[in-house]
Amino acid sequence: MSNALQPRPDRNFYGRIKGKTLRPTQKAHLRDDLEKLRLPGVSESDNPSRIPVDPAGFFGDDRQLWLEIGFGGGEHLLHQCKLKPHVGFIGCEPFINGVAMLLGKLRRNPVTNLRLHPWDVRELFDVLPDACLDRAFLLYPDPWPKARHHRRRFVTPDHLDPLARVLKPGALFRVATDIPDYVRQTLEEVPSAGFDCLTPAPADWEAPWEDWLSTRYEQKALREGRKPHYLTFRRNAQPARSRTLR
Repeated sequence: MSNALQPRPDRNFYGRIKGKTLRPTQKAHLRDDLEKLRLPGVSESDNPSRIPVDPAGFFGDDRQLWLEIGFGGGEHLLHQCKLKPHVGFIGCEPFINGVAMLLGKLRRNPVTNLRLHPWDVRELFDVLPDACLDRAFLLYPDPWPKARHHRRRFVTPDHLDPLARVLKPGALFRVATDIPDYVRQTLEEVPSAGFDCLTPAPADWEAPWEDWLSTRYEQKALREGRKPHYLTFRRNAQPARSRTLR
């Protein structure tokens, strides 16, 4: 069942939502281009009653739907859109500078199989029906390195349980990170949410996916001497945990 009527924790799994002052061209892209790509009925302001939405309405058909949680500057998301033109891609990103960067890229390389929610992915989880997504990506999420902040990481039950609910059995969940402790927590928490790990051994973590495009966050990690890790999970057939969030 949908989690629409359950309160979510007020702690965010992401950091800042705005960086440097946007350039005039970026402001123009946000003003002129974002609305036509925005997912209808997802934001709490547009849908305060949190009425469930029909994902078939996102693209007008029943194509596969892939989700990227926090797309950063959009390099990987746009790359996947071009590789899989018959898949419908959903990108969620609360950092407005990243949204503006992606819109600039789309001006130069337009695609027709992309929809955006420029805010918290949990708003999307609130209104999606069970088992409607075919794949999800979590790429270089905010690491929250201090131990007292680990509960803010995405790989906690508060976020993984809603994700498991909206993923179809057999759907893949890919996680990339350069933080060893994030790997540890991911391997502990994700299987408990209803996923089977397809990369169980450390040697498996070092090989990027065949269709991978290195992002600017990964390039920064490499320059600073941190090693990327690539983890793959598959949603199993067990029902998602039913939890009451506090």
